Amino acid sequence: MTSVDDALKGLQQFFDNKIREHGTSARGVDWKNEEAQFLRFEQLMKVVRDRHERFSIIDYGCGYGALIDYLDATGFQYEYIGYDFTPAVIEAAQEKYGRLPNVRFTTDLAALPSADYVVSSGVMNMKINASDEAWEQHVKQVIDTQWQLCTRAIAFNCLTSYSDPEHMRPDLYYGSPLSYFDYCKRHLSRNVALLHDYGTYDWTMIVRR
Repeated sequence: MTSVDDALKGLQQFFDNKIREHGTSARGVDWKNEEAQFLRFEQLMKVVRDRHERFSIIDYGCGYGALIDYLDATGFQYEYIGYDFTPAVIEAAQEKYGRLPNVRFTTDLAALPSADYVVSSGVMNMKINASDEAWEQHVKQVIDTQWQLCTRAIAFNCLTSYSDPEHMRPDLYYGSPLSYFDYCKRHLSRNVALLHDYGTYDWTMIVRR
């Protein structure tokens, strides 16, 4: 088993290679297709109850910024900050969306301001050779960081431990939705929603202040 730090370095190189090979597309951030991306965005953006409100949002692990297309297509009014730890991915995001006045990107986690909402899609799924136990602690740290950055709510997703065993891969992390519901309920807020009814091998958690 490798350490979490080594796994993160491996992930950075993995996504650097993906974006250079496939560009600003679903495959460039290791999703099957745009439909798979948008299905997850649809679940995450249930975090916003009033679609007519204007809000600020941090896309934590933003990739090339595909969430922006979803937000525009569904009529949200927003100020967007995209964070990702892979410089090549952020460069691609800047090139694609950097001209938009309500959008900015960064690789500097420490420089992120607070925002109404913090969402993340797919950032917890790939652990490479880290142990499940070590990766679980990393995931909880990510959740805690997102909670500290939000003023209203967070939403995140993860592959589910209820996946069919014959299709589960050793380099991926399958989190227990019940365990993370309990963690969020006990450590973050009383207002927690678990979504596990949209026909995929992952779940979405929404935690409100």
